Amino acid sequence: MARSVMAVRAPDVVRRADPQALPGGAATEVRGAREVARETVYFGRRSRSAETALVNGAVGVVVAPHGRLLYALTCTIDGARIAAFEVIADPERLRGLDIAVLGGPAT
Repeated sequence: MARSVMAVRAPDVVRRADPQALPGGAATEVRGAREVARETVYFGRRSRSAETALVNGAVGVVVAPHGRLLYALTCTIDGARIAAFEVIADPERLRGLDIAVLGGPAT
């Protein structure tokens, strides 16, 4: 799966994340496919709870183990590649999202 994800990321992909989603001291913005892939390992532990969803009307991903929403991911697509994605974890921001789970695991 890691290779398939790398294949759809743009070489200059940008990952933004709320500080609540990151370990202490981690950058809230990371650029470049290799750098994003390297630091995305942190999020992998929670991926078993990831499901595809509409987030504010666009396809995204939510991570909600045991029904508790931890993260929502939104993506910016350019052509057939992910140009940017954002990991939203701030409770106030999460409450402001319109989320509809699409019913299957995000794979």
